[in-house]
Amino acid sequence: MSYIEFKNVCKEYKMGEVTIKALNNTNFSVEKGELVVIVGPSGAGKTSALNILGGMDTATSGKVVVDGKDITNLKNKDLIKYRRNDIGFVFQFYNLVQNLTAQENVELATEICKNSLNPTEVLKKVGLKDRLNNFPSQLSGGEQQRVAIARAIAKNPKLLLCDEPTGALDSKSSRMLLDTMEHLNQEFNATIMMVTHDAFTASYAHRILFIKDGKIFNELHRGNDTRKAFFSRIMEVVTLLGGDISNVL
Repeated sequence: MSYIEFKNVCKEYKMGEVTIKALNNTNFSVEKGELVVIVGPSGAGKTSALNILGGMDTATSGKVVVDGKDITNLKNKDLIKYRRNDIGFVFQFYNLVQNLTAQENVELATEICKNSLNPTEVLKKVGLKDRLNNFPSQLSGGEQQRVAIARAIAKNPKLLLCDEPTGALDSKSSRMLLDTMEHLNQEFNATIMMVTHDAFTASYAHRILFIKDGKIFNELHRGNDTRKAFFSRIMEVVTLLGGDISNVL
């Protein structure tokens, strides 16, 4: 069995008399230590899959297993424990507490979970050793996002989930952030799943899952490719799928 198993998962939302299927018998698996990116157009089901994996939402049907634990039908109190102890979340917008320093923001997360890592050491790992006592307003957007990543990693999660983590950053900050994610993946053998619309961000993955209409319809393995070569292959797939990157990534 893989580290993560997403089996025939459906997620339905009711809007009046209309039923919307965000996920439609979706299947994929992820191995421990993999960095996997999910790409697809808006409304394809990317964030729904991420939220179900993170215990922020529940599947209508199907089965979801993380590190041997079936989380599909956990009760609310067990979902809370799962989110606290097993999951790290990084969002597009940093969600930092503005009146706490970088170090205090990370410490706040470690106080609610078991087996946490040292906040100071993790902040150093993401390149913020000289910014420990700075408040969010004193940090650039890229630095704030790295604090958010440190906060998630310091929980020592089984799974790190990132929803458009570079979406609010310029190209230089995005590259620095992605280099940080790659380093953390290698340093901690962190299992990371990322949602993105950006082909360059996707090129950092070990594997890319393409989703549309709630189904995984293709995947791309990086293998031994350099990042540049993998980026070229991604763009080739985009061309084959219609050429409009906004409808694929």
